Amino acid sequence: MAEHARTCLAMTIVNDYADNKGDRVVTKTSFDLTGQVAVITGSSRGIGRASAELLAQLGAQVVISSRKAGPCQEVADGIRKAGGEAHVIPCNISRRNEVEALIAGATEHYGKVDILVCNAAVNPYYGALLDITNEAFDKIMGANVKSNLWLCALTIPQMAARGKGSVVMVSSTGGLRGSTVIGAYGISKAADIAMCRSLAGEWSPKGVRVNCVAPGLIKTDFARTFWEDEECLKRLCARTPLRRIGEPDEIAGAVAYLASDASTFMTGQTIIVDGGVTTAAI
Repeated sequence: MAEHARTCLAMTIVNDYADNKGDRVVTKTSFDLTGQVAVITGSSRGIGRASAELLAQLGAQVVISSRKAGPCQEVADGIRKAGGEAHVIPCNISRRNEVEALIAGATEHYGKVDILVCNAAVNPYYGALLDITNEAFDKIMGANVKSNLWLCALTIPQMAARGKGSVVMVSSTGGLRGSTVIGAYGISKAADIAMCRSLAGEWSPKGVRVNCVAPGLIKTDFARTFWEDEECLKRLCARTPLRRIGEPDEIAGAVAYLASDASTFMTGQTIIVDGGVTTAAI
């Protein structure tokens, strides 16, 4: 799927604009992230990794972060080998002190944070919603919702001070539909969509855009339970107009769009990337 990412990179929108004197025209791509600093949580694999790699291809300096340093370093090494710039800061998003250290470390290393991608999430429970334990529910809400609020509280004010910034939350179609299996996870992802809307209302007047991407079933380790079972996968694909599940880089393109100047008139919105499942056009 690397070819898909390269195609996405090539298909940029070109804007022509005049400088202050109006005597010359400068051409740039709306997807160009040169000089921008992006922090991507959960970026050692899956959607987070694909997003970090694409943002780096587009010129951003990226901070790779997940719980373990080793996998993060592997991603960063690959980005550097391809000519990009990456820095590693491990972080367990459920721990406030580590979240603070992540944003402080990114700001100290690069001087600022322009783009925040809240991608890391957990789902320790599958089953009937009323049977979930308090511990499992608190873990889901803490990692998937509260941590995103922490991250935003630590980054949005500095973006607003500069008059520009973009926050992208990776939600899920689970936040848009009911589920008899991952109901608690869906609640957390619905909360992320609501948080996005409220933060957009509060901070977009100061130049900070906040948006969500809601993926359907994507072939990641996180969703392995669903796609590794051949019969389950067959049923899911049959209900998907595109008749397949998605790949991480197909979500990364949406993340890059929301992070870049290609989406400067979009805030408080959720882009659904699910192969058509939620259209019910089967």
